[in-house]
Amino acid sequence: MRRNVRTRSHQGKVLLVGVCLHLGTLWAAQTPGSGLAEVANVAPAKIAGTVVSSITDMPLAQARVSITETKNRANTRWMITTENGRFEFDRIPGGKYSLVGAKRGYMRGAYEQHEQFSTAIVTGAEFDTTKLVLRLTPMASIAGKVMDEAGEPVREGHVSLYRENKETGFGQIAPIDRGTTNDLGTFEFAPVAPGKYYVSVSAKPWYAMHPVTISEDGNENTAQAIDRSLDVAYPTTYSGGATEAGAALPIEVKGGDHAEAEIQLFPVPSLHFLIRVPDDDGRHIIFPPTLEKAVFNGGEYYLPNDFRRVGKDVYEISGVAAGTYTLRTQLPGSQPPSMFTSVIDLRNDGQELNLGAGEPRASLKLTVETSGHEPLPREFRIMLFDGHNRNWAFQEVDANGVALIENLPTGKYRMVIYSPSKAYSVLRTLSEAGKTSGDEVNMPASGTLELTAVLAARTAKIEGFIRRSGKAASGVMVVLIPKEATTQEQRFRWDQSDSDGSFTLSAVLPGEYTVAAIEDAWEFDWSKPAQFARYAEHGHKVTIPEGVGNTIQLPEAVEVQPR
Repeated sequence: MRRNVRTRSHQGKVLLVGVCLHLGTLWAAQTPGSGLAEVANVAPAKIAGTVVSSITDMPLAQARVSITETKNRANTRWMITTENGRFEFDRIPGGKYSLVGAKRGYMRGAYEQHEQFSTAIVTGAEFDTTKLVLRLTPMASIAGKVMDEAGEPVREGHVSLYRENKETGFGQIAPIDRGTTNDLGTFEFAPVAPGKYYVSVSAKPWYAMHPVTISEDGNENTAQAIDRSLDVAYPTTYSGGATEAGAALPIEVKGGDHAEAEIQLFPVPSLHFLIRVPDDDGRHIIFPPTLEKAVFNGGEYYLPNDFRRVGKDVYEISGVAAGTYTLRTQLPGSQPPSMFTSVIDLRNDGQELNLGAGEPRASLKLTVETSGHEPLPREFRIMLFDGHNRNWAFQEVDANGVALIENLPTGKYRMVIYSPSKAYSVLRTLSEAGKTSGDEVNMPASGTLELTAVLAARTAKIEGFIRRSGKAASGVMVVLIPKEATTQEQRFRWDQSDSDGSFTLSAVLPGEYTVAAIEDAWEFDWSKPAQFARYAEHGHKVTIPEGVGNTIQLPEAVEVQPR
């Protein structure tokens, strides 16, 4: 059963939590069996076991344990473990329950948890639910210090924490937290779960000065003299001292670890970048641009040291280290407001970008409709990502379901639909050239590409059971593999089998799939397409037709395959 498990706590609330636990214990003792509705004609069961440390296997006293009915989250009960770590819930109606534990100094965890997946407990006469072992992992932390080239602390440095996430099988490194160094140059992230982490630091030299390079008439400014050794910047620096994300050293964290990371920053020459705006008559002021540097599987905003107007139609960004950036700004005078995006390989001082010239660009006129022509949401947006996961557009769709996205370079993009009210996926796209499956958009070098994106308004659920040698298999990864696995990554679905071997794959798009159960596959790397065929060959085939929004039960159990 998939579930979201919080892994962060809030400092300053320890006393309040302790009081609440004490009062909750008194309440639970006074009202035995409260919180879970009794079900008529179903023999009551017992859910019992021991809470232990995942590192030492020692029992954990004074841990808070809760059970919650998965079909009715309001039906819940909790208790505090005894001195030997025992917990016991009796008079439990037949059903399926999540089992979660928490204790000060440990990560909140669910039964047989892997990333955001866990195993639910199924009660009934045929299941023994009295010898469960709930493992909690000691909290860990990552702390460090940021120093400048002289070994002095760097104050107000922006520190980002990234974690390698294999929840979906496709290993991705994504940001999970941010912080700022204090007056001593130190930082700390706590608590953190076991895993592989990376840290990046962005900061400005306290002594840096960035002179204007051109005068008001647009010519080179030689009047302002400055020591060029002060015209410097710190490049974004990662754990291990690398200045590129691909060379960063990982920080391996296990339960209970207190990992440390010291990062030293070294200045490099500051580059001055010019932006020329056509037909700027003094009335149109360009919006301050943002520079986004690609980091791992996403991007982060790099705030330039200085941005100013230095001429009638010229703007300057200074205090930037060499690198590849995605520049975004609003075109001056455009109505409606139009965003300009460009990838800048900044290597030399004085490079220019002319917003009125440069590489050929095209426009995308996108009409959105839903399969079955169901009503569109009131508010939603279209986002386009390139092959490096850079976001090139974030455009609202009007009441008629139309969005116009301009200034797109030629290339391939991935379309993402965002709506605050409901999750949507692109089922297919239609154009004069024909129909394509999936969410890819191939932009021409110029002109306007007109597409219709058909969204899946209804998705299905797939339910079934996992067996190992004829018996229920719990805690096993269940994966839904699309027929075109190498080009339909967005259609993959995952779950973890519950104690009776049952599983549910939710939000399944129409298409042809294979359901496979794989032993001990939580660290498996699905990024290699050749790996899919091996498991799909022995899985269970299933087809989801369009317009089906109900639950599909697999007629046969899926046998566990070895990794």
